[in-house]
Amino acid sequence: MTGFYFAAALFVLLTIAGGLARIFRGPGSPDRLMAAQLAGSGGVAVLLLLAAAMGQPAIIDVALMLAVLAVFASVGFVNWRDTGHD
Repeated sequence: MTGFYFAAALFVLLTIAGGLARIFRGPGSPDRLMAAQLAGSGGVAVLLLLAAAMGQPAIIDVALMLAVLAVFASVGFVNWRDTGHD
């Protein structure tokens, strides 16, 4: 089963790489924000898969902190856009 977890984590990492291309080339700020959210959610998924594969429950705490930071990044972006930037 650990092989499946590692394979799934690799697949999610590849989707994050595709999202990073959208962050760098995105036509607008909302597209970049959604790609950044994909990267944050994908990072959480990868960490959870690795925690299950390696039997390291401490990695789950890191995944939870990454999820919280992704929410703060979204709120910061929305506040920044409300001040007239874009």
